[in-house]
Amino acid sequence: MHRLWLIFSQAVTVFAAALFVVATLKPDWLRGRSLLPVTVSVVQAPASAGSGLPGSGLSAAARMAMPAVVSVTAQRAGQRTPHTDDPAWRFFHGDRPPAPQAGLGSGVIVSPEGYLLTNHHVIAGADEIEVRLADGRETRARLVGTDPETDIAVLKVELGSLPVIALGNAAALQVGDPVLAIGNPFNVGQTVTGGIVSALGRNRLGLSTFENFIQTDAAINPGNSGGALVDARGTLVGINTAIYSDSGGNMGIGFAVPVDLAREVMEGIVRDGRVIRGWIGVEPRDLPPDLAASLGLGSVSGVLITGVLQNGPAAQAGVRPGDVVTQVAGQAVQSTAQLLKAVAGLKPQSRTTLGLHRAGQTLNVQVAVGQRPPPNDNAR
Repeated sequence: MHRLWLIFSQAVTVFAAALFVVATLKPDWLRGRSLLPVTVSVVQAPASAGSGLPGSGLSAAARMAMPAVVSVTAQRAGQRTPHTDDPAWRFFHGDRPPAPQAGLGSGVIVSPEGYLLTNHHVIAGADEIEVRLADGRETRARLVGTDPETDIAVLKVELGSLPVIALGNAAALQVGDPVLAIGNPFNVGQTVTGGIVSALGRNRLGLSTFENFIQTDAAINPGNSGGALVDARGTLVGINTAIYSDSGGNMGIGFAVPVDLAREVMEGIVRDGRVIRGWIGVEPRDLPPDLAASLGLGSVSGVLITGVLQNGPAAQAGVRPGDVVTQVAGQAVQSTAQLLKAVAGLKPQSRTTLGLHRAGQTLNVQVAVGQRPPPNDNAR
């Protein structure tokens, strides 16, 4: 009896050791079997009733939009370390070239010709860009152009029978409307998350120059950048761009570039190779009531000019530091964001009228609009 028990215990020990080795080195051999439990976290699609999301038909909206959302892989050359030129480092580690790096993101097919929208920061500095469609096809994408000031980039693929998403109307969105975020978070595969529009017109976030973000609580994580934010009809209303997070994961605050701005950028890039914007050469600052009172401006509403570029368009028109811009081409401006947008929309080499408040007086000056210089391309 003792011998049988010894044989049994040895057999169990050998089997457990073999199972541990297989689970460690070849875990795929065990998938789908009951030898070891495999835990997969899944998110169930909300039911039409009691889901917590207003409206119905979100599954239909997802089915309409998902085929046009792609995974984007940006290959970048490896960066040399400060130790590369150290002989001692090369002796111990070898003279190997830096390993290439790959960045992951998402994109959205918006035209039958193969144009895709994604984020600038997804493909910034990429040597090669690969795109994988939801139907499994993979191809190399060509960078048509990029606009760091809105964090939008345009890619093009040469494939037939492309699924195309319909563009929606971001201006019609209201706080509380249901939305879906579609992308490839953490490279786990295409994922759909649901939420609502939490806020509109978010700016002053320091994410880009021209900010007018849609805020949503739909879960957005690394890898979702460049993916689609769609409404309950399955139409594209935004390009997912950034999250607010202390941990790097979703905390319920995500931001998307409105589709109308993304479309405007895309059309400019396809037509001109870059986005051409107006520029007058000033350094603006918001003028809240407390600052206006401290400067003795009373109830004046506008944008304070704190600096004027020497020999720039505004300087040549007589604009001075301390002036308050109240209007651009007859359009009232009350914030830096509004001033930047109004000036950017002007055609270079045209003339426009600035309404100013200076030393208690109101005056108008004629400005010859220049062309906004390209920004320094610093990827986030």
